[in-house]
Amino acid sequence: MNKAIIGKKLGMTQIFLADGKVVPVTVIEAGPCPVVQVKTVEHDGYKAVKLGFCQVEEKEINKPQLGQFKKANVPAQKVLKEFKLDADLTVGTVITCDTFSAGDKIDISGVSKGHGFSGVIKRWNNQRLKETHGVGPVHREVGSMGANSSPSRVFKNKKMPGQYGHENVTVLNLEVVKVDKERNLLLVKGAVPGPVKGIVTIRNSVKA
Repeated sequence: MNKAIIGKKLGMTQIFLADGKVVPVTVIEAGPCPVVQVKTVEHDGYKAVKLGFCQVEEKEINKPQLGQFKKANVPAQKVLKEFKLDADLTVGTVITCDTFSAGDKIDISGVSKGHGFSGVIKRWNNQRLKETHGVGPVHREVGSMGANSSPSRVFKNKKMPGQYGHENVTVLNLEVVKVDKERNLLLVKGAVPGPVKGIVTIRNSVKA
């Protein structure tokens, strides 16, 4: 990985290309992200870079984190994330959205929308049962999960009701359509996981 940045999803819109085609895009506020810490193999056992995002007042963060920022001589940041970047960066370097350019292939990770405890129709797209002929009050239930004589149990990993959403999701090979350096914006073709104002991480594509 040689390029990465932290951003905030602002929503979706559409733009017109030079040839008149309409492209649906997700608008992401990407950066600026100062380098708060550089981890090395000799000192930490692995190589990585810790980036900050979303400047806040010092009173909004705890003292251990505040010590990191003062040591790096960097303003307090709300979000901290590590990236295993190949590039040689120094503490205090600021990464901006123009590290990417139009046409780049990227991977975006974010926490998907949480739906709470959900049934099998919403969670797994199951088909409902009949609503006539004595089916009873089980129209949206899961249905038969196997024979009762043998094995007399439900196998693991069956698609059951349960917690749906609020998990880390990565979408691969998205395309950067436009970069607006003045407003720190990336316009990415297609949808991005997470709600509006959700934090996302953007990196150069590993499978392009």
